[in-house]
Amino acid sequence: MVKRSLFFCLVLMCGFILLPLVSSASNIWPVVSPSWLEDNLKEPGLVVIDVRKVEDYKAGHIPGAVNVFYGSWVTTKAGLRNELPPVDDLTDLVGSSGIDMDSSVVIVGKTDTMADRVDVTRVAWTLKYLGLENVSILDGGYNRWVNENREVSTEPVKPKAKNFKPNVKKDLFVDKNYVKSRLGNAVIVDTRDAEFFKGEKKLDFVAKEGRIKGAVNLPSSSVFRPDGNIKIMPELGKMADSILGTDVTKEVIFYCDTGRLATVWAYISSQLLGYKNVKVYDGSSEEWMKDPDLPVEK
Repeated sequence: MVKRSLFFCLVLMCGFILLPLVSSASNIWPVVSPSWLEDNLKEPGLVVIDVRKVEDYKAGHIPGAVNVFYGSWVTTKAGLRNELPPVDDLTDLVGSSGIDMDSSVVIVGKTDTMADRVDVTRVAWTLKYLGLENVSILDGGYNRWVNENREVSTEPVKPKAKNFKPNVKKDLFVDKNYVKSRLGNAVIVDTRDAEFFKGEKKLDFVAKEGRIKGAVNLPSSSVFRPDGNIKIMPELGKMADSILGTDVTKEVIFYCDTGRLATVWAYISSQLLGYKNVKVYDGSSEEWMKDPDLPVEK
C-alpha cells in the first residue's frame, strides 16, 4: 500500500495558500490565488479561460481572459446531460481558445451557486482528459477577484487559434459497464449531498432515489467555504482520508447526478491530494437509475 507522500503531508500541514508563491506559469499549481494570477497575467503561454455566460463576461472580466462559456464544454448524449463532446469537437474548441499543449491554463467562473463552482472543475477535468498538463482553477473565482478590487476589463479578447493536438487520457471518464465491472473492487464515491445519497431526495430527471450499491458519500459541497473559496488542504485531506483512505493507489470512481458535480472531488483528490487512480462516471445517476438491472440501495 502506498500512502500519501511526504511532500503531500507537508503541504497538508501548511495548506496550499503558500504554494502559489513558488509556482510559475509554466509549472502551475492546481489551485491558484487571485494575487498569483494577477502577478502572472502577462506570462508567455498563460491562458485564462472564463466559463461564465457571455453577458457576464461582457459586463467585466479578468484582463486578457478568453470567454468559452460552460455549455461549450458539454453536450447531451442519449438523453444524458453534461456528457463529453466528441474529442474532435473538444480539440477544435481548445485550439480556437488559444491553447496548445505548452499552454498553462487557469479556469475562472462564478462562485454564487454550487452549479457555478462545479462548472470550473468540470472544464479543468476535461482539459486533463485531453492531456493538458498545466491546468489550474482560480480559488474564489471571478467573485473573489472583484471583491479584492483587482483590475477588470470589458474589452473582449479574440485569441489566436493554436494547433492543439490532444493526448487523450481515456480512463479519466468511465461508462456504466465499467462501473458495474468494478463494484466491490473500486471505491465508488457519491458526491451528492447526504439526502440524495440516502435516497431521501432526487432530481426530477433521475429515475429513482438511491445510490449505486456499495457507494460511500463525500459531498462536493464540502470542498467549499460559504463564500465559494476552497478549503485549505489540511481540511480537504482529512475529509478525503476519512472516506477514501490513505492508500493513494486504490481506484476511486466519483459520480453524482450527471458527472458534473463529481469532478470537484475528482480534481481535488488527484491534483491536490495525490490520489493516482481517479475516474469520473460521466453518466452517473441519470444513467444508472434508468437501468432496472443495475444494483441500487438506499
